[in-house]
Amino acid sequence: MRWRALMLPRMVEELLAARGIELTYETVRRWSVKFGLCIAQRIRSTALAKGDKWHLDEVVVTSNGKKHWLWRAVDQHGAVLDVLVQSRRDRHAAGRLMRKLLKKHGRSPRVLIADKLRSYAAANRDLGLNVEHRQHKGLNNRAENSHQPTRVREKVMRRFKSARHLQRFTSVHDQVANLFMHCRYSANAQDKRQARTQAFDAWKTVTSGSLQDRLAS
Repeated sequence: MRWRALMLPRMVEELLAARGIELTYETVRRWSVKFGLCIAQRIRSTALAKGDKWHLDEVVVTSNGKKHWLWRAVDQHGAVLDVLVQSRRDRHAAGRLMRKLLKKHGRSPRVLIADKLRSYAAANRDLGLNVEHRQHKGLNNRAENSHQPTRVREKVMRRFKSARHLQRFTSVHDQVANLFMHCRYSANAQDKRQARTQAFDAWKTVTSGSLQDRLAS
């Protein structure tokens, strides 16, 4: 659950040591690299169908003195559809994200929502999508808020080491966050506990299968 709590490997090492489990933080880091993406893929493959409104947004992230752009797509329920780290912020970068979304989900959205960056409209025209495109900063709060965990992690780690590191972290963390998303929006305590129990059951299923698949490979 390191990705869920945005914990550093050293923090996980200390928590396990308090429970009598001795290992190094480097072991935790290697486990994260080895099993993280596999777990994310399992979560994605077993997830329910996503919404038909796509909120797109981009945010700048600096690593080793170089700027990268983290492009993220979120549906109307707050579930992260995909993330993509790129070096540019133009129509080609926006188009690459949208093509990736179309390929992964196999359909176009009903509504496309973005801020006033012209690259989204240009990419929409290039792809020939016949969808409603809304551009207004106030409508895109879901996508903008989805960047907050990345900013928290960036602050804790004193910035990401590389674009590859950023891509790996967001690809795993966002899928784990999707799994526990309904725990945050439950109407009352009983519904919240039920949603949390279901999320933990799903977590056990995807992690056990992912570990077996990865160890067998």
